[in-house]
Amino acid sequence: MERTVKVGVIGCGPRGRGLIKTICACKEAEIVAVCDIYQDRVDSSIALIEGRRGNTPLGYTDSDQLLANKDVEAVLISAGWEAHLSLATASMKAGKITALEVSGMFSVEDCWELVNVYEQTKTPLMFMENCCYDKYELLATSLARAGRLGEIVHCHGSYSHDLRKEIAESNLTRHYRLQPYIDHNCENYPTHELGPIAKLLDINRGNRMVRLVSMASKSAGLQAYIDEKRVDDPLLEGVKIKQGDVVSTIITCENGETITMTLDTSLPRYYSREFTVKGTKGMLVQEPEIVYIEGDAVSHHYHHHVKNADNYKAYLPSIWTDISDEEKKLGHGGMDYFLFKGFFDAILSGSEMPIDVYDAAAWMCITALSEKSIAEGGMPQEIPDFTRGAWKTRPRLDVLEFPTVVLDENAEKAEKKEDADWM
Repeated sequence: MERTVKVGVIGCGPRGRGLIKTICACKEAEIVAVCDIYQDRVDSSIALIEGRRGNTPLGYTDSDQLLANKDVEAVLISAGWEAHLSLATASMKAGKITALEVSGMFSVEDCWELVNVYEQTKTPLMFMENCCYDKYELLATSLARAGRLGEIVHCHGSYSHDLRKEIAESNLTRHYRLQPYIDHNCENYPTHELGPIAKLLDINRGNRMVRLVSMASKSAGLQAYIDEKRVDDPLLEGVKIKQGDVVSTIITCENGETITMTLDTSLPRYYSREFTVKGTKGMLVQEPEIVYIEGDAVSHHYHHHVKNADNYKAYLPSIWTDISDEEKKLGHGGMDYFLFKGFFDAILSGSEMPIDVYDAAAWMCITALSEKSIAEGGMPQEIPDFTRGAWKTRPRLDVLEFPTVVLDENAEKAEKKEDADWM
């Protein structure tokens, strides 16, 4: 019988329950314990696991009790942001392989503590940034690794997501987002956009982020949503939102690239991550799925390239070319499932975590540094080197292997068609 990873889950709110469903679909793992400060969430999670896998995990309301359980080999932390550091360090100290859900950190010192505890305990930690496994981020990285985009010069990403209702209902739903919007003004959720970019640019492995500047717009969108009493919660009376509606950040890298990031979560809008990569031979834009490569392109007009990314599907890892309908249902179109497969495969093979503690610290510290930059009127902030110089020699580690694509020089070019209206 194949060995399975015995997992404990700390944090069984909406995100935690979603991830429990994903883990239940992974044959490599079995959830043997769950924990939440609310008993009803513990009970519903146990019932969920019983229904999907047939086993009955132990339930706790005290995370220390779960961490003391010798049967638990790995721990997923999916609690609120404010608990991430204490739970992650406690988990590593308890010798539990740790999967840490994403967030930012409001203190650079907290990022150092995460690294220091890892280096003291040597307990593996994986930062669970699911966007590193998404289709277009992987396509871009594969094209970059194959040299099709030339030398990479600039990348852009965004976390643009209308969260006004979710934030404003925090008191009613026992959610964690409201208080950070009251207390802070920063790039509070940087890793969805930054993680895949950092992987593509070899951050911490031959490259590093050096400094940033951030600016924030005024705070009006979420404040108006609350002031208009669009949520029936008397506890919101008189609440003042500090978080700016749109935060813009520019990061410079040791090897000369620039990264721009946008946070936009408190205005009416559609969801977007705006993932963009620009190189000396071409570019990729996630929306609307454009790949533009010099030599392949038959026109410089935008409308000839919309949704042409499928022309480059040979560069996609097989997980995305062979994805099943069932896998697409396992969290954010399948990327949550692929993320956990990567985590469990690393445990079972004894290999390095694809997204490690140094990635976690470097990406999460952007929150604290952006807050300081904004408070100082956009002054530059130095980004710490959490690898203590090891970035210079650490080898590249992609989350997946990319296919080797042999170009057919005699292949027929795309239809050479020009639209006179665009001339």
